[in-house]
Amino acid sequence: MTKLQNAIIGGVRAVLGQVPASWLPGGTPDPLIDKRVALGGQQSRIDGPDKVRGAARFAAEVAMEDLLYAAFVHSTIARGRIADLDVSDAEAAPGVALVMTYRNAPRIGVPPPIGLTNLKAAGNHTLPILQDPEIHWNGQVVAVVLAETREQADHAASLVRVRYDAAPARTRFEEGKTSASMPESILVERNRLDKGNAGQKFAQAAVTIDGVYTTPWESHAPIEPHAATIAWRDGKLIVHDATQMIHATAGSFAKVFGLKAEDVHVSSPYVGGGFGAKALWDHQILGVAAAKLAGRPVRVALSRASMHRLIGGRTRTEQRVALAADADGKLTALLHHGYGVKPRHSVCDEGFSLTGRSLYACESFDIVQHNVELDLLANSFMRGPGETPGTFAIECAMDELAHALGMDPIELRRRNAATCDPVSGAPHSQSAMMEAYDLGAARIGWHRRAPRPCTRRDGEWWIGIGCATGTFPFTRMPGTSARITLDANGDAHVASAAQEMGMGTATVQRQHAADRLGLPLERVTVAIGDSRLPFASFAGGSSQTASLAAAISAASGKLAIQLMRLAGNDTPLAGLKPNEIEFAEGGLRSVEDPARHESFASILRRAGRGELSAIGESGAPLEVLKYSMHSTSAIFCELRVSEVTGEIRVDRLVGAFDCGRILNAKTAASQFKGGMIMGLGMALTEETLLDERTGRIMSTSLADYHVPVHLDVPDIDVLWTDIPDPRTPLGARGIGEIGTTGVAAAVANAVFNATGKRVRDLPLTLDKLF
Repeated sequence: MTKLQNAIIGGVRAVLGQVPASWLPGGTPDPLIDKRVALGGQQSRIDGPDKVRGAARFAAEVAMEDLLYAAFVHSTIARGRIADLDVSDAEAAPGVALVMTYRNAPRIGVPPPIGLTNLKAAGNHTLPILQDPEIHWNGQVVAVVLAETREQADHAASLVRVRYDAAPARTRFEEGKTSASMPESILVERNRLDKGNAGQKFAQAAVTIDGVYTTPWESHAPIEPHAATIAWRDGKLIVHDATQMIHATAGSFAKVFGLKAEDVHVSSPYVGGGFGAKALWDHQILGVAAAKLAGRPVRVALSRASMHRLIGGRTRTEQRVALAADADGKLTALLHHGYGVKPRHSVCDEGFSLTGRSLYACESFDIVQHNVELDLLANSFMRGPGETPGTFAIECAMDELAHALGMDPIELRRRNAATCDPVSGAPHSQSAMMEAYDLGAARIGWHRRAPRPCTRRDGEWWIGIGCATGTFPFTRMPGTSARITLDANGDAHVASAAQEMGMGTATVQRQHAADRLGLPLERVTVAIGDSRLPFASFAGGSSQTASLAAAISAASGKLAIQLMRLAGNDTPLAGLKPNEIEFAEGGLRSVEDPARHESFASILRRAGRGELSAIGESGAPLEVLKYSMHSTSAIFCELRVSEVTGEIRVDRLVGAFDCGRILNAKTAASQFKGGMIMGLGMALTEETLLDERTGRIMSTSLADYHVPVHLDVPDIDVLWTDIPDPRTPLGARGIGEIGTTGVAAAVANAVFNATGKRVRDLPLTLDKLF
């Protein structure tokens, strides 16, 4: 089982105690798996028209009267304390209403850290925020300036004068490795795995490979910068935030500012990209504190530079992977050791070492990772955390082993594909990894791949094809709720405090509710993005769709019982039990005798009711206690490498995915392609540049931090097995992150096939090739 699964299990057990075996799911498929109407179709996102017209209001676009604009002053040292702070020139600057420092800031509590056992917490680090003169990383906020316009605030911020007493700081990765710590667990899974005497089997193996793979620090760069529009009204807090964890953010605000939960309102109907970054960081807390101090609403909209200094990303990793196999290619030992940066104040584990525990059958394992505790910005979750850097190392190593064996890389994976969880022995809920490989290999034309590197050439260009496996665990969060309301016309209205970050949450759940309730799409609406709606967990870990689907399913079951009670005896449904009815044609009908039917509108009218509501919860994800549950992919890359310059040009990417049932082909294809583009950036261009002398991030703009743009992106094909998982709601597993994992390794393996040069250090820049 994986880190997310085990974290959820820990939360379930913490609440329920040790779960009895009788509570485990029986694996009965959801009836909607085989009853497709709206689900599975090519539905466009329902938020698309408003976004195209500019009618969608994001966090930095909410209108408020008497609004002030915030600008931040960042520290320029990595560790020490403020010796002198002069804000007089800033306070005297035109339009300035307030300069807030640790001297005059309200008392602010430390936000509760993000955790899968506390879904109302969203903090990313454990440090006090503007409460003392101490400096913990280069870029920490030391002053907040509020002014009538953003330009005035930015100008005044440049007038703040700060003098520091610097202290020795730990900012160098290599030096930090010498005192790295070994945590007992990564999230809640035991860190050290030692099974089957891997060291001895490695020494005795017929074929071995042993390499070190490195991935750089990567920063978030969503199209919408982090922002919030904040107001205090009659002692209550209103925050329009760009967040992917609405209730967790609201709960954290309540904790930090000593408020009742009902006195905090967080709204976030649209988020312009999250990927793990849109949680609770210092800027929202400081904005709320400044608004309270100034007595006026405040807008915080981070610049790209401030985002890089305040919002954590993917940690730097160094991973040693050693594989051993017999002469037939069967794995006998898998060793995965490594280092990742995790400052002491960070709450995020980058669990790269957990990847190899689920992918392949192996006789023995020796796996552990260490934390390098530097004085840097806290790292955080970034699309496919853990598995994304982990698959780069594991899948490059598998390609090296295939080359050492003289074996086709797909054949090597076929011989080692796990038929159950390799470590625990738990059965898979559903797994068709090699079926995905067959689909992808046919689409890319794998037969054209040259078995030997440096074989195919077109002028100055060496041509190569590579592949890699991607993986990400299935997760479903407990406690997610949804309300279904039927109105007098028999139309349905679904509501939940879920988040829409562009992946089509509302669209898919509208399809789901329409199918579940037997209604056409046009008679179903979905409302999300507001903390006043029923509780929903964060949008992360590829968990939201399954969690919300389970809640809607539970709500519909309650609704059916309520409708039957309202219908009474004066109905064609009289005498039927709940398990003898189904939703159909805008009402309820008998399963055995479809002619016995009554519409929602008719039932409500006879009962004298204008509407009827029911709330359902997703429940505890007990399926992960019994089954090993993972989505997998087969990623293929075809590219060219210039013999003259070392330039890499990717011509094609193909992703074949085994993710359970696909609920909306159009939005799913978009999610897969977006994830693969993010993986392409990891492979070729993305790297947060750190000056290790000062701890200062140097790549603080999109000119310096290179994400793929249109001309960088090749033709991308996506395919899927569409095999339902009988242990999940709707037979579906999450797809938000699986698209990214495996891509960097596929690109690196294609580069080796083209050039014979093995590059183990991302990104794959031309200087590393020649």
